[in-house]
Amino acid sequence: MPLEPKMLGRALAEDLPLHSSLCRREAPAFQRAVQSGDEVIVACTQERRLFNALADQTPDATSPIRFVNIRETGGWGRDARNAGPKIAALLAAAALPEPDPVATVGYASQGRLLIVGALDIAERAAALVADTLDVTILSQGQGVAGGAQERRWPVVAGRVETLTGWLGAFALTLVRDNPIDLDLCTRCNACVTACPEQAIGLDYQIDLAKCTSHRDCERACTVAGAIRFDRTPDRVAASYDLVLDLGAVPLIDWHAPPQGYFHLGEGLATAEALQTLLNLREMVGEFEKPKFFDYKQKLCAHSRNEQLGCNACVEVCSAHAISSDKARQRIVVNPNLCVGCGACTTVCPTGALGYSYPRAPDQGGKLRTLLSTYAHAGGRDAVLLLHSQEAGQTLVERLGRDAQLGKAQGVPAQVIPVALWHAASTGIDLWLGAIAFGASQVVVLSTGEEAPAYLAALKQQMDIAQTLLRGLGYTGSHFRLIEAATVAALDTALAGLSGTRQLRPAEAARFAVAAEKRNTLELVLDHLMEGAPALKTAEAPLTIALPTGSPWGAITVNKDSCTLCLACVSACPASALQDNQNAPQLRFIEKNCVQCGLCESTCPENAIALVPRLLATPERKQPVLLNEAKPWACIRCSKPFGTQKAIESMLGKLAGHAMFQGEALERLKMCSDCRVIDLYSARNEMKITDL
Repeated sequence: MPLEPKMLGRALAEDLPLHSSLCRREAPAFQRAVQSGDEVIVACTQERRLFNALADQTPDATSPIRFVNIRETGGWGRDARNAGPKIAALLAAAALPEPDPVATVGYASQGRLLIVGALDIAERAAALVADTLDVTILSQGQGVAGGAQERRWPVVAGRVETLTGWLGAFALTLVRDNPIDLDLCTRCNACVTACPEQAIGLDYQIDLAKCTSHRDCERACTVAGAIRFDRTPDRVAASYDLVLDLGAVPLIDWHAPPQGYFHLGEGLATAEALQTLLNLREMVGEFEKPKFFDYKQKLCAHSRNEQLGCNACVEVCSAHAISSDKARQRIVVNPNLCVGCGACTTVCPTGALGYSYPRAPDQGGKLRTLLSTYAHAGGRDAVLLLHSQEAGQTLVERLGRDAQLGKAQGVPAQVIPVALWHAASTGIDLWLGAIAFGASQVVVLSTGEEAPAYLAALKQQMDIAQTLLRGLGYTGSHFRLIEAATVAALDTALAGLSGTRQLRPAEAARFAVAAEKRNTLELVLDHLMEGAPALKTAEAPLTIALPTGSPWGAITVNKDSCTLCLACVSACPASALQDNQNAPQLRFIEKNCVQCGLCESTCPENAIALVPRLLATPERKQPVLLNEAKPWACIRCSKPFGTQKAIESMLGKLAGHAMFQGEALERLKMCSDCRVIDLYSARNEMKITDL
């Protein structure tokens, strides 16, 4: 692997001695470094365990140690001789301070395991974990061999109504509607022998589809009394910490099932089954995971006045962790079910849901450091490859090894891998921010582990971002989703990235990514519009039409239908729609609009329509007048109230109503004060005081 310590030292502003065997004969150099107290970055992940052990054995070793992979990510490959700027960028990013710790979500498991499946295979699974876990079996038939004669574990049977929860808190609701009560059954097999239809198997439950009600089994079970055909079905609730589902059809059929739930539809004779059983044995005690999200209800555009607006996060979540709470005008995120994919934050137009592992400012700072260091070291046309830190990182590293063995081209020199917790955890704010920071392309790697809804969301967001850039005159293909489950597919896709040339801003941005998504997007837009080629040649204000689902846009108002009731103003969560206290006017600030649709669904006259677009002029930040009307003057005191169109519309709708005839209809033309005065001063109407 070619390394240029002088070039790397200049790019990182430090002296970098070159070591070729740091984990072997040059280990004393590492020991001296960890005794310095300064942070030590080791550019090798292969020998992480060895370096940590060596540091533990070194007296006075107080330095924190970090590891970064510069070998498989670029040092091994056909383009390795040009990978110096990328290596400098990776080293610079590794030297950044650790993000602030995030809140955690706790789980507590006592090891109560529910095994669901045919009795024979469930008992085999129980035998492998029962020494560490408290097993209960939910029988779903006898299977091939049926249950063993010896009852080693509690067995229940019945129809599953619900199974909900997560690690340490699963709740099962079961309806027991079989004539045989397994709690009373002694497995004497007398009923099996007595049944003329062979409707009773070695799961000791009656197949009611075969049974013709001879009642021979009931008479054979008089001593134990376990069989009664007149037994009323009863509903049983039980709680468990873990669930192992061996059924062909999973009880929880989610792409991202709850932690603590495992489904092995192919039985126990697979590598996945072995790993699952080993994992189950370790899942006793208290556990923590990061709380992956932050939710700010004041920014949420989900609901107002019992009207549903933006529902993107609820629809995209494959873990069923997000639900709608319209009564409280918000969403609810269950942190115990959240798996940290971050797709909800990617599709959120307002930033009400923010990803916190790491937070956007930390992730943005990392991307800016990578790109600025790469450019400072002489790199050109940087491509960020965003991938998951498990399956994605494994695939990237396998590609590097195959390149070293001559089986692949490897990661190109301009492609900088960036590991994320999940590939869907970044969105349009960071992607466009990366372009502003100097990236030529942003590529997201999907390895097949992602839910289909996540891929659809990523494609939609990329379409919006690409349409925006092309509208501003930045030609090329800046965003791409690579779907590759094999090394060969990834190698081919990365090699094809150089097929297009991307136009980007001449100067790299220097701003810091903000904590709130909309603030970051405004900074990005200001930078992109400052050097936009399309704005330099545009003779009229540039309006860029964007795809549906865009976080930017305007609205149109049908002035013939609008009565200026201003219900849309009270419904708007982003203060994009505003009234005027001094005149009946409807005003709009396009910068604030998130295209949630609450104004459209709230409008009683159906006078509002959404227009996804970007107005690339400073006027997008200024209020514009959408509609105005003449005020209606009270016919008694001349005080203005309401609008002329609204009052006339009301009079037209109520003119035929029996309660609004004659003077009653005239009172609708009065303000609230005069209406009361006129009602009490009328001589030809009966009052309640006269009764």
